[in-house]
Amino acid sequence: MLKSGDVILTKVQFTDTFEIKTRPAVVLFEEFNNVVIAGITSNLEMKGISLTKKEGAIKDSIIKVNYIFTVSNALISKVLFHLSPEKKRILFGELTERLSGLNA
Repeated sequence: MLKSGDVILTKVQFTDTFEIKTRPAVVLFEEFNNVVIAGITSNLEMKGISLTKKEGAIKDSIIKVNYIFTVSNALISKVLFHLSPEKKRILFGELTERLSGLNA
């Protein structure tokens, strides 16, 4: 069973090209065999939350809080590591801030 804050490898279908690629992502929550995730990129020019090799990433990366989507549990190949409580707090704080701005 996946936990919030797990960094996973999953197959992702890109909407603009319909390609399916294996990419890292952070689990936000799991429900009914669907997993809501935030994508991770190694493009350090992108905006988001930094994730370093020291924290467990294969290479320095960015958690893209603007790239949230749902994948089936069946598309997940493995759990790589788990975010620290502090990094998880930063991630969910950023998401809460963005979502609360939708009411304005």
